[in-house]
Amino acid sequence: MRNIDRFFCLTLTVCLTAGAAKAQKRTIDQRVDSLLRLMTLEEKVGQLNQYSGKDVTGPVNANNTNQLNDISKGLVGSMLNVRGVKDTRQIQAVALRSRLKIPLLFSMDVIHGYRTVFPIPLAEAASWDMEAIRSSAHIAAKEAAAVGLHWTFAPMVDVGRDPRWGRVMEGAGEDTYLGSMIATARVKGFQGEKLGGTDAVMACAKHFAAYGAAMAGRDYNAVDMSDNMLWQTYLPPFKAAADAGVATFMNSFNTLNGIPATGNSYLQRDILKGKWGYKGFVVSDWGSIGEMVAWGYAANNEDAATKAIIAGSDMDMESKAYIGHLTQLVKDKKVDVKLVDDAVRRILRKKFELGLFEDPYRFSNEAREREVLNDPQHKLIARDVAQRSIVLLKNQNELLPLAKSGKTIAVIGPLAKSKRDLEGNWIPLSDTTRVTSLYEGLQSTDGKNRYLYAKGTDIMGREDAFEEAIATAKKADVVVMALGESWDMSGEAKSRADISLPGRQTELFNAISATGKPIVVVLMAGRPLIFEDIANKAQSVVYAWWLGAEGGNAIANVLFGDYNPSGKLPVTFPRSVGQIPLSYAGYSTGRPVKNPRDIKYKSAYIDLPNTPKYAFGHGLSYTTFKYGNLKISDTKIKKNQVLQVSFDLSNTGKYSGEEVVQLYLQDPIASVARPLKELKDFQKVMLKAGETKTITFKIDSDKLSFYDPQMKWVAEPGNFNIMIGSASDDIRLNSSFELTDK
Repeated sequence: MRNIDRFFCLTLTVCLTAGAAKAQKRTIDQRVDSLLRLMTLEEKVGQLNQYSGKDVTGPVNANNTNQLNDISKGLVGSMLNVRGVKDTRQIQAVALRSRLKIPLLFSMDVIHGYRTVFPIPLAEAASWDMEAIRSSAHIAAKEAAAVGLHWTFAPMVDVGRDPRWGRVMEGAGEDTYLGSMIATARVKGFQGEKLGGTDAVMACAKHFAAYGAAMAGRDYNAVDMSDNMLWQTYLPPFKAAADAGVATFMNSFNTLNGIPATGNSYLQRDILKGKWGYKGFVVSDWGSIGEMVAWGYAANNEDAATKAIIAGSDMDMESKAYIGHLTQLVKDKKVDVKLVDDAVRRILRKKFELGLFEDPYRFSNEAREREVLNDPQHKLIARDVAQRSIVLLKNQNELLPLAKSGKTIAVIGPLAKSKRDLEGNWIPLSDTTRVTSLYEGLQSTDGKNRYLYAKGTDIMGREDAFEEAIATAKKADVVVMALGESWDMSGEAKSRADISLPGRQTELFNAISATGKPIVVVLMAGRPLIFEDIANKAQSVVYAWWLGAEGGNAIANVLFGDYNPSGKLPVTFPRSVGQIPLSYAGYSTGRPVKNPRDIKYKSAYIDLPNTPKYAFGHGLSYTTFKYGNLKISDTKIKKNQVLQVSFDLSNTGKYSGEEVVQLYLQDPIASVARPLKELKDFQKVMLKAGETKTITFKIDSDKLSFYDPQMKWVAEPGNFNIMIGSASDDIRLNSSFELTDK
């Protein structure tokens, strides 16, 4: 055995540490193949095995005592939840004691920032600003890479149309087109121009697929949908991520039509690696291979390992199913070794692309760690992204922006001085010393207002001080109420059956409203909430989501007009939980409601309108915008032609501001029923007061296409309706054209 070991070591030295010039001439695939030929079956299976460090993000598995021993034997390909230069260097050094010295991948859920906490992804989606979203992801990647990480489990690109689902906070909302644009922006932000830069990390498109449609909005639940809905609505953001070069995919916890995604060959082999030709690798979600046993789809972990590898799941996160059974399964010829080799190649290719074989410690540099984590520019960018993410839902009698001097302002509510809640869920480490609360943000403005404070109640209504809050409000000229969820009420395993304001916050609002004082309500949450009473009574409503460390400053900038709000809702806000799931892209039905007063034998509720409280795309500004002078280049086009649509957008108010102009299309008659409208393009336009710009959209056959009954991507001849406006329910301009075969 010693002679064999010497042979392997010598061969490995020749293959991996030859002169740099020679190594550059060999392609990565050639280097992967050379290494693969040296590996034992056990070492190959080891590359498919991922363990968690001491910080866990899933059910704790106590059987981790032999991790370092396994790493030293080359039986681990990746570690998650190990962070910091010191720890990553120490554990990587253990990996380099293995026979073939294959470096580890270090990974973590860096969802909306590492040290610099940005707004949650759903909030950033409300910015409709791809450059801001890309910048946020880039800084998160830069900081993560500086602490030795190579890989983030983001972005989540699931379409989410049920706000009861706690993970709606991690995504881009309900729309396929907007979600696809944001998926591309985040992948490019995390990964940069090319893998291997020390200011970038591998991204991971998750959760593949249809996890956002979990039944009843309950996490880890089943999903059952038509192929048409899957391909038309839920898959496009994943395809956009793949086209953007995303390094990895993560499969999902749900079943799809009865098959767990982790063991779903249709998703992973047929679509992802087959039809799409995806070259990256697929990692399971936490323990999802083993969870196929609980689903009743696999008899035991051995059976689960068989089904997962055959289906195309390359890396096993924390199930220990592969490391426990895959070697023997291959020896027993129950699993073809070619499947293992394919998975290993995919993983090794990424390690070469990251440059880890040239320098396993290239991401673990103490000087860079100190410099990057303390870069003051990151804080400024976080504030900018946060204020762009704020949505002004209501502004009666132009209560906002507030005057900067001469006012007594009462700041009331359980979130007025909160810091941890502003950070939101899914952050690698909480550091509230770096967070500015709403109250601190208001106080730090340059004005000369007088501020009063009363908590009134806590989020869950366990501690109430209504009388103090009422007395405080009576002393003020205007009241700012900070209401919403706590940071741990949205996120993974945080599904809620009732998404109204928790505790006695609505009661507190009504008590303050009874004083007659004008009220600005600032709502902070990880999802759309239901707040009908507040929406009807408050003079102004600002939806602030969870904005991260600079949230207090960003909200203050908006309230005082230092930043004119430009956010638009990326998801529908229902009136009642009974309307869920609810999307702007609904269908006419065979019995549509044409008159809200005539709903007899129509597709309607007898106790509530069909319409939402706030529609997808809604968001106000302190200025006003006029749409006019619509022109289309032709009334008929062929499939190979492009229709040009233009109009004039004018800022008719007194403030400079940005408007998100939205283009919707409708195919009124088709071979399958089509939605009433679908977002197909948008632009975010800055205009000075009194300024006018001509805006142009281009409509090609791809924007007119859909999946027909045979699941072919087609643009069918016929009439199409064009709708341009400020929101899905605020259409300002209409036109139509015909698509012809000739």
